[in-house]
Amino acid sequence: MNGPIPVLADTEDRAEAGLQTRAAGLEDLEELLALEQACFQGDRISRRQFRYLLTRGNARTLVATDPHTPGLLGYVMVLFSRGTSLARLYSIAVSASARGRGVGRNLVEAAENAARDNTCADLRLEVRRDNTASLALFRQMGYREFGTIEDYYEDHMGALRLQKSLAPGPDPELVRTPYYAQTLDFTCGPAALMMALRAVDPDLKLDRRLELRLWREATTIFMASGHGGCGPYGLALAAANRGHEVELLVRDSGVAFFDSVRSADKKRVMRVVQEDMVEELGRLEVPVLQGLVNVAALEARFNAGQVPVVLISSVRIYAERFPHWVTVTGFDDRFIYVHDPLVDVEEGERALDSVNMPILRRDFERMARYGRAGLQAAVIVGPRRKEAP
Repeated sequence: MNGPIPVLADTEDRAEAGLQTRAAGLEDLEELLALEQACFQGDRISRRQFRYLLTRGNARTLVATDPHTPGLLGYVMVLFSRGTSLARLYSIAVSASARGRGVGRNLVEAAENAARDNTCADLRLEVRRDNTASLALFRQMGYREFGTIEDYYEDHMGALRLQKSLAPGPDPELVRTPYYAQTLDFTCGPAALMMALRAVDPDLKLDRRLELRLWREATTIFMASGHGGCGPYGLALAAANRGHEVELLVRDSGVAFFDSVRSADKKRVMRVVQEDMVEELGRLEVPVLQGLVNVAALEARFNAGQVPVVLISSVRIYAERFPHWVTVTGFDDRFIYVHDPLVDVEEGERALDSVNMPILRRDFERMARYGRAGLQAAVIVGPRRKEAP
């Protein structure tokens, strides 16, 4: 898809009687294109993109109509993030002839309802810095700024990022864990661990040198293909070697990612590596607890001041099956929030899209296992030990 679309809305406080919203379909394609051409000078959605977004499962387009007025008065498009409870208001447009009638507010409310229906906790969007009408409307409706993106649109105008929480509970932005994005495809484990370490040690410097050092210490040597990934024993050992209180939760004592390789030689190497790490953890008196890794166990440790780093399967988020580490940043009644170190640039994501990602508790329990063996693991990071240098 092309770049994000500028938002255009009116500032009328109340919508006129008679305004209606409904889901758009392919039969609305021509009118949507005409509205797009009339409302925007650049960053337009093409016919092909409209067709794709009208038929894909993780997007919803809604249109505003009036039985007494021919044609579409406006539209709003919402994108849903795979596997998480974040929604993005991607584009909104109001016909010039319909402005001042509350169409913009009506469409935003419809977008919020669509996000709630999709069990989303937050609705986010980008607005041009110079779009004062849209900024006024969204601020009136409870949206707040949480970031900026320079040189965002075709004409190099910057964007303000806005967000509104749609779920009760604590604000997921108000957490103690900073964000760090992995810089390589295979360093999600070190990046996730770095965020947890920084949460309990504010003086820790997060940089690529530390990311690579942690990977060298925690790698399993082999995995299915490419570079070896970081296993739970290695990550726990890396944290313990830096003087932190650490607890390792694993479902069983099997060799992590053992079923990801076929070679008998690779399997023997992975077994030796894990056995060595287990011995080191024992020497450092790191508890290794066997049992299910569930949300209740993670929440109890988080509330005690510890930070869980959890292994998940990426299928639900990225539609690809690979082991992935995330850092827990908070909880409320419905959601668990995580920092995801991976920024999916190819899908148009920015780092802010991976911050405090809300995931339904029941969905997270399904995600927190990997492979045919159902590997479950969490590295629980606490403060530095008093005797640690």
